[in-house]
Formats: sequence, C-alpha cells, structure tokens
Amino acid sequence: MAWTSRLITIAVLITLMGCFTGAQGNYRRPTRVGVSCCKEVSKGRIPATIKLIGYKNQNALSPCVDAIIFYTEKEKFCSDPKALWIKKPSERYNSNINI
Repeated sequence: MAWTSRLITIAVLITLMGCFTGAQGNYRRPTRVGVSCCKEVSKGRIPATIKLIGYKNQNALSPCVDAIIFYTEKEKFCSDPKALWIKKPSERYNSNINI
C-alpha cells in the first residue's frame, strides 16, 4: 500500500504542475500593438516654408511601404524615396531621429 500512496501523490503533483503551467501560458498572451507607419507616399515636394526637424527611413513591411518620413514639430510627411528631390533635403541631416 505504501507504493500506491506514493503513486497517488506523484500523480497529484504532476496534475497540479500541469494546472499551474497551463495557467501561466494563458497569462502571457501578446498584447496588440498599433501600427503607425506610412501606408502610402507622395512624390510632391515639401514646401520650403515648412521647418523640418528630422527624417527616418522606413522599410516596406506590410502594411507599411518604403518611405522617407520627414518630421516637423507637429506632423509627419510620407515621401517616396525614389522621388528626385528627396536626396537634397535628407542630406541636411547626418543621422536618423528616434521618434
């Protein structure tokens, strides 16, 4: 009888471990993260009167598209990296900004 009580104890411990492990798996679900990126771009020039404070290159990863994001103090402009005018404004900044 001693071995049956040990077997029952081991079975109970394994069951409890399974319950705690299963509860932990449900607790660690990933949270939803909103996507904030350029989904379309413009080939138009940004007016010279708008003060740019920086830029960032964005790679295409669905739903985002390849873009150069120019930042002002209040907004951002999604520009086509293949547009002819892009190289000159982006040369003003020697590093990407972190927003």
